[in-house]
Amino acid sequence: MNIVGADARQMARLNGREPIVRFVGIGKTYDGVTRVVDELHLDVERGEFLTLLGPSGSGKTTTLMLLAGFETPTAGEILLEGKPLSRVPPYQRHIGMVFQNYALFPHMSVDENIAFPLSVRGVPAADIAKRVERALDMVQLGGFGRRRPAQLSGGQQQRVAVARALVFEPKLILMDEPLGALDKQLREQMQLEIRRLHQRLGVTMVYVTHDQAEALTMSDRIAVFHRGKIQQLDTPEQMYEYPKNAFVARFIGENNRLDGKLETHADGRCTIRMTAGDTRIDGTLVEPVKNGDVVTVSLRPERVQIRAAGHTLNGHPGCRLAGSLQEIIYLGDHVRARVVLTSGGEFMVKRPISEAHTLPRIGAVVDVFWAPEHCRAFAQES
Repeated sequence: MNIVGADARQMARLNGREPIVRFVGIGKTYDGVTRVVDELHLDVERGEFLTLLGPSGSGKTTTLMLLAGFETPTAGEILLEGKPLSRVPPYQRHIGMVFQNYALFPHMSVDENIAFPLSVRGVPAADIAKRVERALDMVQLGGFGRRRPAQLSGGQQQRVAVARALVFEPKLILMDEPLGALDKQLREQMQLEIRRLHQRLGVTMVYVTHDQAEALTMSDRIAVFHRGKIQQLDTPEQMYEYPKNAFVARFIGENNRLDGKLETHADGRCTIRMTAGDTRIDGTLVEPVKNGDVVTVSLRPERVQIRAAGHTLNGHPGCRLAGSLQEIIYLGDHVRARVVLTSGGEFMVKRPISEAHTLPRIGAVVDVFWAPEHCRAFAQES
């Protein structure tokens, strides 16, 4: 059984509530050979904001489409509130859906777009008007009901799509990269709006994106997909600070990555001999590997200190590599320093703008420092 799925079920039991959605051994293949989704076990907790994150082709969108009913699993079963969904058509699943392109009807007004899910369900006209008005107020678009989608901004269209998904009071809402078409500033604004809306309403949301920052900003939990499998299911903080394998470390946030061989390990600590040169560094061993195995070392740029060569940091554990400072990049609230290591390769160091004046000059010989607990060693990616 998938350990990640088992962890999710245990979490649901500890919280005293059963999951609203359960994927049990779900598989999906289109050609009978390649598994787009590979024996997926995943529980979605009632009221949570769960993000499915991964690169293109990782299986995240297919998983969402299976839950929506637009795709049929090759194996396994999906349960909604304990009831199998395999024979339930999409329009009877009581699930709201927000698409990447919003899928609004251009010839209909905002009111008519939002009313559509109610009218096809046979809701009386008097009730429709009240519920449409309430849905528009939820997304702060009261008074926009008579406009057409073409008369709205991208952010307003996105909110209409959310209102349409909410109006029939679904059990959960699915969102398939709904912010992908927006510019950066509006996308960041809408991330916070959707997050606040979720917190206010308490509805369960399953959200698909390939944007790591978006997932970290919005989610209660994140499921990272790769090659049809969940690599890690965790809170944003745990995912970022404690990735469980080299893929998650590489995909979530920025990393300095070095290769080497494991020399010794005990009680979670290890010593690695770097492939380039004969340098040894200390770190934290994350995955079970044997002495002599090739490992990948991952270190976040913001966890690295940089000083002129020979400078000693009081109380610092002493993990260091030598190099030369080649570039300083100003990015508003922080700076990035690019260091070419003497042993080969490069390091990026990220420091807040308040510390920019402490950096050595470009071209200086420097040392980069870190604490062993921030340097994580993984089995090399296949």
